[in-house]
Amino acid sequence: MPQTLAEKILSHKVGRPVGAGELVVVEVDQVMVVDSIAGSFFKRLEYLGATPRYPERVSIVIDHVAPAANLEVAKAQKEIREWGRKHGIRVFDVGRGVCHQVLIEEGLAQPGWIVVGSDSHSTTYGAVGAFGTGMGATDIALAAASGRTWFRVPESVKVTFRGRLPKGVTAKDAALEMVRLLTAEGATYMAVEIHLLDGAESLSRGERMTLANLTVEAGAKAGLVVPSGEILDLYRVPEWLYPDPDAQYAREVEIDLSTLSPRVSVPFYVDNVQEVAAVRGKRVDQVFIGTCTNGRLEDLRAAAEVLKGKRVAPGVRLLVIPASSQVLEEATRDGTLLTLLEAGATIGTPGCGPCMGRHMGVLAPGEVCVSTSNRNFRGRMGAPDAEIYLASPRVAAASAVAGYIATPEDLAPLSQEEAHA
Repeated sequence: MPQTLAEKILSHKVGRPVGAGELVVVEVDQVMVVDSIAGSFFKRLEYLGATPRYPERVSIVIDHVAPAANLEVAKAQKEIREWGRKHGIRVFDVGRGVCHQVLIEEGLAQPGWIVVGSDSHSTTYGAVGAFGTGMGATDIALAAASGRTWFRVPESVKVTFRGRLPKGVTAKDAALEMVRLLTAEGATYMAVEIHLLDGAESLSRGERMTLANLTVEAGAKAGLVVPSGEILDLYRVPEWLYPDPDAQYAREVEIDLSTLSPRVSVPFYVDNVQEVAAVRGKRVDQVFIGTCTNGRLEDLRAAAEVLKGKRVAPGVRLLVIPASSQVLEEATRDGTLLTLLEAGATIGTPGCGPCMGRHMGVLAPGEVCVSTSNRNFRGRMGAPDAEIYLASPRVAAASAVAGYIATPEDLAPLSQEEAHA
């Protein structure tokens, strides 16, 4: 029977062909736990009277509130360190970076693997051909305790990207366009299977991570990028890890990259996507460049290219938080960090930063933020009436310089009539 990529991966794990709608139990290759849910994870394991069956397959990442923002968080993180030492579990401590970036860098997500994480953006692992998906504390604890988990084999939506991105347009713009077309619920409990053709296969691993990361904003159970290009050089990709040409999909979408322009997601829904031109001139209080979506070296370099020789506008806060310590080191080594600092950026500890509104840049009432993150829900980064506009690092950097939402090409000052609050 012709199979999608999700069906191929789950069939390989089960040891027989499976199709959409079937319930299956599979071995898990990696269980990822983030600091904000670790306490619940421990309690569920204690309730089960269990410990991780395969300690080497479990990782805990302290990234969501790192460094600790208050005494309670500090105590919880101390518990993580002690529990990790006691059970022989790998703990990536404060400063190592965002969970998804770290696991990719550490080789803990591989083509054809099943990776489950206690964070919804675990779909990011699909960038390398892994079936990555987010789960709650109970399911994560059961996966760690037994080494297995269950799935209903998802239907798949096929998204084909063709061509090459125009100058100034990025994978973030492509990902936002994908979410706009699919809508916030358009791929609920489905695998979004991404095909890169006719030049699009040149997208880097980091760009593929951005695409896979944002599939969950369309409700996806997994976001799987069909291996090609750089992935074939970086990984050993199994011959079976490809969808069949005549596989059946619930829906098919095509996007011509060459036709795209810079995009922005407007409050308060990720699929509320418009061209940047539609909101150009919107006053900005804070700009945040980072997260598992766009905190990689190539993202920081893109921002630095825009910021070089310029300064952040008066009254605007520019926060730059590298996705990992590795990114921070490389950005320091090649001069990217210096360019950002000279422009007036504040550099934060590698991690999630203000993405979920816990610390390091919480928004006050009425403030406006341009962020390279993945969610702009009401109250996501602080005050319920604060506005979050999701954009690429290039648009974010340009907005920091202008003081209002802009592209690098728009940095000439607006007239008084054009600018609006």
